[in-house]
Amino acid sequence: MDVLFGTNAENFWKMIMIPAFEATFQMVFITTICGTILGAVVAIILLITNKNGLHPNCVVYKVASFIVNVIRSFPFVILMVFLLPVTKSLMGTSIGVRAAVVPLTVSAAAFIGKLIENAMQEVDPSLIEAMRSFGISDARLVFGVILSEAAPAIISGIILATISILGATAMAGTMGAGGIGSAAITYGYQSFNYEVMYLIAFILVVFVEVIQGIGNWVYRKMK
Repeated sequence: MDVLFGTNAENFWKMIMIPAFEATFQMVFITTICGTILGAVVAIILLITNKNGLHPNCVVYKVASFIVNVIRSFPFVILMVFLLPVTKSLMGTSIGVRAAVVPLTVSAAAFIGKLIENAMQEVDPSLIEAMRSFGISDARLVFGVILSEAAPAIISGIILATISILGATAMAGTMGAGGIGSAAITYGYQSFNYEVMYLIAFILVVFVEVIQGIGNWVYRKMK
């Protein structure tokens, strides 16, 4: 308890916990933004090229779907190791926040892509056919109608993905990415300081509740 509330508490929070929070926030924020953008692109490709899509293309759909499913099948820790050469070539390093963003984004894009695709597939087909009968362009149909109608479900899916990303950053921290996961392992588990582990577990619960609360508020506003 001395580390958290004793004479060394100020240094512990200033030198360890606050930088860990900042690293985790950066990883979650950057990954959620990049993963959502890439995931939306993947989802639109899958939606357009499936057998009931605007422009069915069996080859493109199967290739894209296969890649997404392969990425989703990898446990995140294994995916991090597998992508180490790519990460190092893109970022110039294989450790730290910059390096962690690469596998986090790849994993998130595949997950979010399927969530967005599923949300868009729930849009009433009769509405899509009605819009097409008016001669609306494919771009306006996708971005102005389908994405708009699916927006509440997409937001709900992104919130779910953000919570998963938060958990993945904790795993990334164990491999040199920093963040609260690294703090929990280094200063909690390996130092036999279970108070630190319990504190970080509690902070993670609070983070999840805050993210879920914001997501629920946005969802209600968009319904």
